[in-house]
This record gives sequence, C-alpha cells and structure tokens, in this order.
Amino acid sequence: MVNLIWVFLTVIGLVYAMFNGTMQEVNEAVFKGSKEAVTISIGLISVLVFWLGLMKIAEEAGLLKFFSKLCRPFISKLFPDIPPNHPAMGYILSNLMANFFGLGNAATPLGIKAMEQMKALNGGKNEASRSMITFLAVNTSSITLVPTTVIAIRMTYGADQPTDIVGPTILATLISGIGAIIIDRYFHYRRSRRG
Repeated sequence: MVNLIWVFLTVIGLVYAMFNGTMQEVNEAVFKGSKEAVTISIGLISVLVFWLGLMKIAEEAGLLKFFSKLCRPFISKLFPDIPPNHPAMGYILSNLMANFFGLGNAATPLGIKAMEQMKALNGGKNEASRSMITFLAVNTSSITLVPTTVIAIRMTYGADQPTDIVGPTILATLISGIGAIIIDRYFHYRRSRRG
C-alpha cells in the first residue's frame, strides 16, 4: 500500500511539474537528491559498521548479556504476559539494547522477530496483545545513549561538534520513554477497569 502511495505522489508531482513548466527544476532536484543520498549513505555506512562492530565485540565479551540481565527485572515488569525465558524477551532486550546505542537499522529486524514471537504467544491472533502495544510504545520512544545515525549525518555535513547532540538526545529520549510507559499504563489501566 505504501508503495502505491509513493507512486501516486510521484506521478502527481511530475504531472504538476509538466503543466506548471517546472520540469527543469524537478530534474535538478532529482539528481541533487540522488547525489546527497549517496553521500549520506556512505557517511552512515562507516559509522554503522563501527558501532555494529562494537556491538559484536560487546556481544562476544558478554556485555550485552550483562546489560540484558541488568534490565531483565525491569523489562519483565513492563511485559508481565511474557514468560522470562521466552525467545520474545530475548528479542525485546536485544532490540532495546540496539536502540540504546542508536542502531535503529540493527534494531528493526530484532523488533520484527519480537513481534512475531509475541503474536505466537497471543495465539496467532491479528489483534495486538497488551505486550505488543507496550513494545511498540517503548520501541518508538526508545531511550538512546549514542545517536550514531544523527552523529554520522552531522559529520557528513561538516558540523563543528557532531557529538554535541548526545546530551539533548539522552534527555529527550528519556522523557519520551517515560512518557510512553506512563501513557501505555494509563490506557491499560482504564481498559482493564472498563472490561
């Protein structure tokens, strides 16, 4: 469906440019945008490879297991419907750790696996379970310690201090994470009182 929307928007834009006489500007924007996309991608590749390498080293050294053990009691309270040793819990913890280090690209497949495991726990129903809703809220507002993607983009565009975004990112994502948990619990509490 999203692909159809993109095609529809592109066709509308091209038709409008033809009738408006701005096709030259559209062509220039397409080629300039393509060039910038390649520049950003190359900048992101280096940073993502570096951080993914560090994540692999941390995994091999047992740091991810340590952080997962440290976070497991808190995460178990967030997801009481999921048994502590269920594969879904492992995927959730891995997803949150990847987001914690700003590796959204690495976190996405883990998030999808977590949702698949939670769907299986939910009996394969197409309706989202309490845990799935909580995971979506927490994942969307994930607390980030090192925003690697933003740092890479700032480096690509020549920012004087590309890492000065770290402090505001920690504060903003901490507030959004706490807000997401509060809102999730509020609506769950209201729903459970009604039902």
